[in-house]
Amino acid sequence: MEAILVSACLRGVPCRYDGRHKAAPEIEAAVAGREVVAFCPEVAGGLATPRRPAELVGGDGHDVLDGTAKVVEDTGREVTAEFVEGARRALDVAQRAGCTEALLMPRSPSCGRGTVYDGSFAGKPVPGDGVTAALLERNGITVRPAPGV
Repeated sequence: MEAILVSACLRGVPCRYDGRHKAAPEIEAAVAGREVVAFCPEVAGGLATPRRPAELVGGDGHDVLDGTAKVVEDTGREVTAEFVEGARRALDVAQRAGCTEALLMPRSPSCGRGTVYDGSFAGKPVPGDGVTAALLERNGITVRPAPGV
């Protein structure tokens, strides 16, 4: 059975920054017939649940991986190291499970694919990828944003 990495919050795990999950019927349909590997890179990187909201500042996840952008909480505290560590752990888990695809939480500074928030904490979406999405893509894993959330 083909394996797919899925953001743990999309599978009903209450691991989002606000202590909630984002399970939706569309997720179940999108992963039907596959072995689901649920994973939360933010928790795996050492962040608590719940936690302060964080956004990408100075670019997107690719820029974070290149060292030209960072991840900060709404208090100004930098959490780049935790996000990068979580992304590395997600990649390791995905590779060990043989995942060639990932279904991730839209707009997240970790998991966002194609759209993230602009770093102002005003809810303004901009083009870009989260840190985990960027690392997975760089390593040949196709990343899709989850439908319906």
